[in-house]
Amino acid sequence: MIAPEASAAPQPEQEPAHAPGSVHDPATDALRDVVAVMDRLYSPGGCPWDREQTHESLVRYLLEEAHELADAIETGDRAGMREELGDLLLQVLFHARIASEEPDPFTVDDVAADLAAKLVRRHPHVFADAEVTDLHQQWDAIKKAEKQRSSVLEGISHTQGALARAQKVLSRAGRGGLGDAVGAALAAPSGGATTADGAAGTTADERLGRELLALVARAEADGLDAEAALRGELRRVEGEIIAAETGREERPV
Repeated sequence: MIAPEASAAPQPEQEPAHAPGSVHDPATDALRDVVAVMDRLYSPGGCPWDREQTHESLVRYLLEEAHELADAIETGDRAGMREELGDLLLQVLFHARIASEEPDPFTVDDVAADLAAKLVRRHPHVFADAEVTDLHQQWDAIKKAEKQRSSVLEGISHTQGALARAQKVLSRAGRGGLGDAVGAALAAPSGGATTADGAAGTTADERLGRELLALVARAEADGLDAEAALRGELRRVEGEIIAAETGREERPV
């Protein structure tokens, strides 16, 4: 009810129609809309293909969407980035919707709540006025305590590419104060095959592996992303190949 104009009583300040985080927030409404769409697709009577999917069957699509998002980011494709972020969000919603019907169920709300709580816990310098001198060490220490890990290498995914995984191993070890151990491991001779006279030797695969790992170590020391650097160089080479193909097609016979 609107107070009469004659009243001199001060009126409470009204919340903007679309205050961030309010029930009227368009962004919140849009997220709820897409959750509802995913629910309809997976529910009985929805999309038969969606209903047949499992966490395992969707892994390939999750990886593809993550790679496509990385491509859009690294090539400066703003429209593509927006679209691929949506496709990646779909994977999150899809997995959460499947999980909601499994034993020990959880929903996308549970996923979001867990994420918010984790971010608060791991940023005590923001949410608890804690003093910190090294943010990386603080993050790793909190994460190690939460997950009760006995090694800095626990939790590194074995499904990522070897180049990215190698740099993650080196990074974790370095941040864990094991830089000397890494250096010793890189310098140590490889075990393996023997030469014709019985002396210890290395195979071509082992030598190549050591050379690649040494390059990754150099990238880590220089603060570079080895995987991203190689992707960038591949794009350049691919561009040259495509240009050569185009020139050959246009050349008169």
